[in-house]
Amino acid sequence: MRHDHGPGRTWPATGILAAVSAVALVAAACGSGSGSKSSSGAMTSAPPPQSSSSTTAPSLSVNSFDISFAAMAQLKPATAAGKGLVGVILPDTTSSTRYVDFDAPYLTKALQMAGYSASQFKIDNAQGVDATELALAQADIAQGASVLIFDPIDSTVGAQVQSYAQSHGVKVISYDRATFTGTNTYYVSFDNVQVGKLIGQGFVDCVTSWGVQTPKVFTLNGGQDTDPNAVSFAQGYNSVIWGSNTTPLPANTTNSKGWTLVGDKVTPGWVNATGATIFTQQFTAHPEINATVEANDGLANAVVTVLKNKGVGPKKIPTTGQDATIQGMQNVLQGYQCGSVYKPIYLEAQAAIALATLLRAGMTPPTSLVNATTSPPSGVSGSTQPATLLTPVWVNEKNMADTVIKDKFIDATALCQAVGAAVCTSAGITG
Repeated sequence: MRHDHGPGRTWPATGILAAVSAVALVAAACGSGSGSKSSSGAMTSAPPPQSSSSTTAPSLSVNSFDISFAAMAQLKPATAAGKGLVGVILPDTTSSTRYVDFDAPYLTKALQMAGYSASQFKIDNAQGVDATELALAQADIAQGASVLIFDPIDSTVGAQVQSYAQSHGVKVISYDRATFTGTNTYYVSFDNVQVGKLIGQGFVDCVTSWGVQTPKVFTLNGGQDTDPNAVSFAQGYNSVIWGSNTTPLPANTTNSKGWTLVGDKVTPGWVNATGATIFTQQFTAHPEINATVEANDGLANAVVTVLKNKGVGPKKIPTTGQDATIQGMQNVLQGYQCGSVYKPIYLEAQAAIALATLLRAGMTPPTSLVNATTSPPSGVSGSTQPATLLTPVWVNEKNMADTVIKDKFIDATALCQAVGAAVCTSAGITG
């Protein structure tokens, strides 16, 4: 995810618990709403106020933003009152096309709509290189940045950027992946456990609607060896399907419906080809598998490809995903995937710029905007950080036209060319 949540993490292969004995970064966030939950799902108080100026912050909340970007105009007085550059550093151009296609243009639009001039912000991409991400952060600070928004490539560079920024009095917003170090750190992302819960509920609904009898389930997790967000996704869907927050779960786990877990495997590094190999081996060894859970669309498509090659037709063996990729939407419309979790990036971009603008002006962000906290996974060191958590959406054929198509996240013409006009018409999509 990634949409992220895919390849690009470089945590050591020994696993996250050993990988972050001193520094933890990039973990799950859970609990959107009014500042009452942490990433572990435990009830918490709202995050403590940060430094504030005498100017009152605008009354923005996580629900203020939409595709029009109109809410950003409320920030113009704060933009005028603030000082310093806003530096934005995106992680790469390879783990997901989102950073080029959506994040960079949406962040630029949010800054412009909030009244920033071209000289008051800078957006760069680290191209997947830790040293480049740190160097970009250092360069931004040298050019007068007072706030950094950065999506850390991994735990090492995340800690380095945070530490360097704090030593220079600069606030940081860890964008899409959390950083659990320092006292200058905020987190802006989607509620990752809720992402998993949507996957889990979508799977449960699909098992029923597709008429799967006596489900024998195989789960293909994302890169829990490299991305603690993947742990949160699994905790979410496991809690819905199996009533357990444990991941991975042992084979032969059952639930109250009489379903059986045949296997539960992690795909190292979110590598789709590896996921395909894992599923091929499992399906060969356990041909009774008749339902599957996948952590994102890339892994779902890896499974779908294996199933098609083995002659399995549509609406026979469910798959799941997230990121609402065009391939995922094709698989949904063609009856090979139950649905996908859509995370509107324009919401994330606006929330990050709104928070950055208030911090830049020395204002106290309202708890309606900084609506939660995020904490390291169990057993991982680090501290709780204030967080802005946005709400994801489950997308299937019933609401695809009103979500990813309406938002132009997916090109309707390209989608309909891939699946056929009749399929699109049936889903209310005009390509």
